[in-house]
Amino acid sequence: MPETARLMISFRENAEAPGAADYAGALVKASDHVFAPDGWLAENLGLEHRPQQEAMAQAVIRNFISDRPLLFEAGTGVGKSMAYLAPGIMRAVLAKRPFIVSTHTIALQQQLLNSDIPLVRMLFQRTPELADYRNFKATLMVGRGNYLCGHRLARAIATKSDLFGGPQVEDLQRIAEWSTLTKAGLRDELTPTPDPEVWEWVNADSSSCNKKNCTPETCFYRRALKARQESQLVVMNHSLLFSLIAAGLAPGNSAGVLYPEDYLVLDEAHTVPAIATDHYGLGISSYGVDRALKLLYNPTRKKGKGLLSKVGSTQEHRAVTEALAASEGFFNDLRSRLLRRQDVVRLLEPDWAEPVLHRPLGRVVDRLGMLRTNVKDDNLKDELGDHRRRLHEMLTGMQHALELKHSEHHVYWLELIGRKRNIVQIRSAPLDVAEALRKTLFDRGTSVVMTSATLASGGDMSPFARRAGADTEDFAVESSPFDFENNLQIYIAEDAPTPSRGEGALDRKFMQQNIAACVDKVEGGTLVLFTSYADLRAVGDALGPHFHKAGRELLMQGQGLSRAEIKERFMEAGNAVLFGTESFWTGFDAPGEALSQVIITRLPFDVPTHPVLEARAEWIRTRGGSPFAEMTLPDAIMRFRQGVGRLLRKKTDRGRLIILDSRILRKEYGRYFLGALPKRDYIRFSRETREQLLDLE
Repeated sequence: MPETARLMISFRENAEAPGAADYAGALVKASDHVFAPDGWLAENLGLEHRPQQEAMAQAVIRNFISDRPLLFEAGTGVGKSMAYLAPGIMRAVLAKRPFIVSTHTIALQQQLLNSDIPLVRMLFQRTPELADYRNFKATLMVGRGNYLCGHRLARAIATKSDLFGGPQVEDLQRIAEWSTLTKAGLRDELTPTPDPEVWEWVNADSSSCNKKNCTPETCFYRRALKARQESQLVVMNHSLLFSLIAAGLAPGNSAGVLYPEDYLVLDEAHTVPAIATDHYGLGISSYGVDRALKLLYNPTRKKGKGLLSKVGSTQEHRAVTEALAASEGFFNDLRSRLLRRQDVVRLLEPDWAEPVLHRPLGRVVDRLGMLRTNVKDDNLKDELGDHRRRLHEMLTGMQHALELKHSEHHVYWLELIGRKRNIVQIRSAPLDVAEALRKTLFDRGTSVVMTSATLASGGDMSPFARRAGADTEDFAVESSPFDFENNLQIYIAEDAPTPSRGEGALDRKFMQQNIAACVDKVEGGTLVLFTSYADLRAVGDALGPHFHKAGRELLMQGQGLSRAEIKERFMEAGNAVLFGTESFWTGFDAPGEALSQVIITRLPFDVPTHPVLEARAEWIRTRGGSPFAEMTLPDAIMRFRQGVGRLLRKKTDRGRLIILDSRILRKEYGRYFLGALPKRDYIRFSRETREQLLDLE
């Protein structure tokens, strides 16, 4: 087994946070005893001691106590969840401070809630010295729009003839019946998924869902909120975290990110800058504007349906109808004039469209404001206020987009979204989120731990740290304890066509031949990672008959199955072939023989023509930097490492990695990708040597 790579850099003296002196020593001692070679994990749970896990836990608990941020790369198999959960929960109980764990994927959330957290509880129950921690409470937190509100459900039922028509009334009744059976009241529990417009009127994302109207006994969101307030550990996802941060949910002058005196772990932290970029930007779609207006009044329905169908006058009805027509015309103009030939267009000059929607939408906002002042029903006043605020935010956002406001710091673009690419969306994003992340995470006087299996690039944490606004914070790297030397074989095609030559057809033919040959050589399953949907579909269509004849199921991303369904079928088959792109480079976890081989078709460089990447490249150049060195290459290496990490998920896993991109051998930057491989030895192969070399074990 290779010697464990360990890197501890820029650790300052561990000064205790104010008030920590009373429990710091005991907490460090207990945490250290949990992860020691002969410690409580080994003694009471029978788990093998992992030096890398012990080192991580020691760093985490000390940074928790000193309320300092920490970046920690923990390779696959380190056991990072346990390394931050056990110390974090113990500190939350002792210090009476909320501990938040945020993840990127639902899969990791489920692992934490169904496996890792119960394991920590078992440790506390079986260890007398940790008895004080065994009754800790943990809860999952999701956005309030996912919860059913009993108060709003009752109002929707009472006014259903004004709000809904036809099948929607039946769906409302189905929700009402389900409300008496569900424990959590989460939309995802209801199958089939409720009509979005019906759910809009019964969920908890409304000002009328408040302490005055709702209690934990009548509202599932209030019940979840109470559980969160009583819990030492709260699990959420990055999207919700940054939605709340962007909405201004920070504890004022008190230390903490979301709640007073809280402290955080962001797992799968390599995704944080991208998710923060999405949430600190603008997103207004033709679908969103249309839906927001029709919730108020839908003139296409018999007698008109919506909030204003009864309470509003003909003036309000006319204002909404005119705004709907203006919205349709505005977005249709953008589609035909700017998005006719491409799905994404960067906006470079102000006044790129006529503000034909501004006045009609403004009239609706004004009418809602006047109507709100005249109604006496507090619940109706709240509902009108919510709709007015939502439309006003859209109006303001579109005005900023038309002006390209703050364009020196933001990039603006249009894109077509949706399965049919028929929805027009106006987008913006900050060029750099480092400063925002620094202010909202690392300058909050509390400990924020970012961890992932891939944060460093070639052992260098600085590219990620700079992007995350954490370039002055402590950081550490612990490599995977897996025996890659004996359990992993790496093959690199040395005769692959260079993609930059434009030899698309030749390149896909090369992919087809090699993928088929490599799959035929293994008994287990294969994950094939692409960098474009076009390649995935073309190669998949060509190889489908070959795999069918060989008795292998071919699963392809984008064919209507969810990630969970794809994984389930992949694991059940045992010898399936899975073609994936984008999200399958990261977060896909299939331990055992069901995944015996990973094929990387191309090095995962981002397409530099996307508006965000293009604008960031320009921004880097104006600072005298190199976009390739500072952005393109580090991002590609991180994604490459994530893709490689899909293969061995358990200590006993064995498999082979196939790389079908000869640039890793021919280009100067290839050495950085080779350096990112978990072992140095690899085998070159070509068309002539492929059959012989792939038979080697």
